[in-house]
Amino acid sequence: MKKLFLAILLSSAFYVAQAQNETANSPEYKTAIGAKLWTGGGVSIKTFIKDNNALEFIGFFDRYGTRITGLYEIHGNLSSEGALKWYVGPGAHVGLYKGITAVGIDGVVGIDYKFTNMPLNLALDWQPSFELGSGTRNGFNANWGGFAIRFTL
Repeated sequence: MKKLFLAILLSSAFYVAQAQNETANSPEYKTAIGAKLWTGGGVSIKTFIKDNNALEFIGFFDRYGTRITGLYEIHGNLSSEGALKWYVGPGAHVGLYKGITAVGIDGVVGIDYKFTNMPLNLALDWQPSFELGSGTRNGFNANWGGFAIRFTL
C-alpha cells in the first residue's frame, strides 16, 4: 500500500511538473514534491513560506515502521545565481514503529540544488534527533537524513 501511495504521488508530481511550470527555467521554486531516500524511503514535500524560509514534511517508511517529520528550514545562498543553497533548522517527528510510538525533536543541516533548465530539485541533509518513546527508541539518534529528488512546482 505504501509503495502504491508513493507511486501515485510521484506520478502526480511528474504530471503537474510537465504542465506550464514557471519554476522550470529558474533557480528558485515555491514547492517541491518527491522522494527522500536514506536507510528507508519516504515522501518529501517542501514549500517556501518566505524567500529564505521553508517547511518540509517527510513521511519515512521502512521495515521498522513509519516516521512523520516536520522541519522549519532557513536557507542561504551558496552560489551567486541562487541555484545552490544551504539550510538549517529545527523540527519534530512522530514515529510509529512495530508497536512502539515515539515523539521527538529534530534538527536539520543540508544543501539544496534547483536545476535552472528543468523542474528538478536535489537535496542532501542530516537530521539528528532526540526521541522519547517506549522501548529502545529513547535518546539521541544521528541516523536520519536523506537524499531528496523532487519535482518543483
